[in-house]
Amino acid sequence: MMGVREPQKDLFSYQVDLDKRVRENHPLRAIHRQIDFTFVRETVGRHYGYNGHKSEDPAVIAKMMFLLFYDAVSSERELMRIIAERMDYLWFLGYGLDDEIPNHSVLSKARRRWGVEVFQSFFMRIVSQCVAAGLVEGKKIHVDASLIEANASTDSVVKGTPEWIAALKQAYQAAESKLDDTTTPPGRLGVNDLMLSTTDPDAGLTRLGHGQSRPRYHHHRVVDDAQGVITAIETTSGSIAENKKLMALVAQHELNTARTVETVVADSKYGTTENYVACQQAGLTTHMGDVLAKQTDNPHCRGIFPDTLFIHDAATNTYRCPGGYT
Repeated sequence: MMGVREPQKDLFSYQVDLDKRVRENHPLRAIHRQIDFTFVRETVGRHYGYNGHKSEDPAVIAKMMFLLFYDAVSSERELMRIIAERMDYLWFLGYGLDDEIPNHSVLSKARRRWGVEVFQSFFMRIVSQCVAAGLVEGKKIHVDASLIEANASTDSVVKGTPEWIAALKQAYQAAESKLDDTTTPPGRLGVNDLMLSTTDPDAGLTRLGHGQSRPRYHHHRVVDDAQGVITAIETTSGSIAENKKLMALVAQHELNTARTVETVVADSKYGTTENYVACQQAGLTTHMGDVLAKQTDNPHCRGIFPDTLFIHDAATNTYRCPGGYT
């Protein structure tokens, strides 16, 4: 006989034990065993007063921020909507079935209150723990960057003369971008010299592929070769070229891990004369595609090594390069 379950709302829920409802091999259980988020309280304690309304527990806020990235939740509003539907989330955060879920604004308020330095300290703490656990070798690194769309509409973009846009950036206290670090060729006005997003002035207008230029950021990162641990990061305006951050990221990796880099791996966007020379001077082995490798006359191949390092063999009328190849 086929059974049919009739949905019926329980009057009481005090018999529900969330610890029994979350399976033993759930990934969040492993994370809960390995990471004690309560260290956040001591780190951010100086940003809170001693009187007035009690905030949400900073350890819980940190866990919520972790869930945003762990499950790629689309927004903070969406996270707060689904927490009440997920028993594993409730268990991980320490909530009961009948506890009130806070407003999404607690996350944005916490970020503003804690500041950039706090999150940098979190990142360095995590990297140092990975080093101590033997997850980071440090000698061989992979460098890359991703374009991240800013939470700003193209309707917020205004156009004007370079002088007016510069004045707007100063008024909005937008982050300054060094001209040498941008993707604009020397001697030309770039799109970000003539346009600005009024809702997110730090985001540079950048084109992705053949799409429309829109406010974006560049997320630069170093990934250690041993276990894929991210060891160095920097977020810039989308107008900042990827290749301009290579050596700064190498230096940050060495600082964060106390390891010396020997080999750098990157795609062809990093294969500029400037980077090749800098890596050679630093004694680094490079595996980078040349930025203009498809062109017959490649200007990025010029000036990397002096002519004196190429040895001419008169008998065969050939040259031997610094790498020992004919």
